[in-house]
Amino acid sequence: MKAIPFCALLLSSLLTSGLYAQEQNSSLQQAYSKHFMIGTALSAGQIQGKEPGTLELVKQQFNAVTAENVMKWEIIEPVEGQFNFAAADAMIAYAEANNIKVIGHVLLWHEQTPDWVFLDDKGQTASKELVLSRLKNHINAVMGRYKGRIHGWDAVNEALNEDGTLRQSKWYKALGEDYIATVFELAHQADPKAQLYYNDFNLFKPEKRGGVLKLVAALKAKNVPIYGIGEQGHYSLDYPKLQDVEDSIVAFKNTGLKVVITELDISALPFPEPEKIGADISLNMKLKQEFNPYADGLPKAVSDQLTQKYLHLFELFLRHSDAVERVTLWGVNDNQTWRNNWPMKGRTDYPLLFDRKNQPKEVVQQLIQLAQSADKTKK
Repeated sequence: MKAIPFCALLLSSLLTSGLYAQEQNSSLQQAYSKHFMIGTALSAGQIQGKEPGTLELVKQQFNAVTAENVMKWEIIEPVEGQFNFAAADAMIAYAEANNIKVIGHVLLWHEQTPDWVFLDDKGQTASKELVLSRLKNHINAVMGRYKGRIHGWDAVNEALNEDGTLRQSKWYKALGEDYIATVFELAHQADPKAQLYYNDFNLFKPEKRGGVLKLVAALKAKNVPIYGIGEQGHYSLDYPKLQDVEDSIVAFKNTGLKVVITELDISALPFPEPEKIGADISLNMKLKQEFNPYADGLPKAVSDQLTQKYLHLFELFLRHSDAVERVTLWGVNDNQTWRNNWPMKGRTDYPLLFDRKNQPKEVVQQLIQLAQSADKTKK
């Protein structure tokens, strides 16, 4: 992709024209309402109101919410048949009271699934029939409770290796390579109106993108009810290349499915071999100061880089808004982001649009202006 001067020229024009100041009271969700939904992820503490101001901020700025963790299997059904719906209920009640759509996350993932799912009553490897029964019961219980109240579900999460092959997970070993289709079919039966997505990270990489395209083709050939592809956006200042992100969006759009950017954040910190580690949460490295250089604050030069990366990405998303249905930030503010502790606990990162005190960064108003300018261009 050639360099994109559009954002910089646009912002310069807006600042000099005074239009930037006139639109200060607009919000992200209002600005992007003609293009795509703007979502965020909520932690358990935020859902419970333990972080002052956050729920009010979310109501103002976002029109979709995803539970960061509280709807994952190990949280919502830690013991077979014993469900913990309290936090999920609270989030959905909050969303409904404020006209916010809810995204369910996640029905099946190789991480954060209790061991009992794959063991029989003797502690031995459970049979295929038993695991399938538990999967069906879990999906029916969770989706049945919220039927008609959840806009869409990340039905299957991160089922592929980096080379595009199927991950040899416990799910794969227990149910065979058709387990992904099974999840979508069970989920559709439980709530026929819910949109169902396949969700994964590093889909800008050609090999992994190819794996998703192969998977989608196989699912569509069997008339499996998949609605969209969730492209996680765990990015950094210097990767991925914008052209690779655009190539993935175009490729997924050409399948006829919708594209959702599901977990967007941009780390401001250096990484050890960033292209290799992706977003594998099992990584746990010892903290080194060279990978935590901004513990006392982000230098303006780096902050400016972060701003430009967000602007370039959103300009790309706007360009493909015929296919991109939602962009979800993976967290509300820098205080809460998972990036602070991955892949090294104790880092201080700045990957989101609002700072540690829930104050908007400079880029927020610039993103708003980007969308408003796109609206004017279309007229």
